[in-house]
Amino acid sequence: MSDFAEHLHEAFERFGRITLKRMFGGHGVFHEGRMFGLIAADRLYLKTDAQTVARFEAKQLPPFAYLRGGKLMATSYFEAPPEVFEDREEAASWARLAWEATLRSGTPPRAKPKPKPSAKPATARKKPSAA
Repeated sequence: MSDFAEHLHEAFERFGRITLKRMFGGHGVFHEGRMFGLIAADRLYLKTDAQTVARFEAKQLPPFAYLRGGKLMATSYFEAPPEVFEDREEAASWARLAWEATLRSGTPPRAKPKPKPSAKPATARKKPSAA
């Protein structure tokens, strides 16, 4: 994991506990099992929706975009402003905006991994005989 990604734990400490999961050549940024940010090419992008996107656009922050079939596809994740990395209160404020957009989206929490079955089969118990 990059130093950039690891630094986010400190940056968002006033927001709450985050976890990072490797995905799509970058990392997803999760809180309480829901993805509210992503890291690509050592840039942080935060989830937006109709209620929050204007805050990002007002700062002229670009959306995360990727190529699909030769066409550039923009997402609802916009680059985080520089103050996220300079001030932990600002980081918490921007993280809350992204978190609220995530909650409004209705995205369910990420499922916890199922436990692996044990290698040893369970032995069947015999019912005590009624004597």
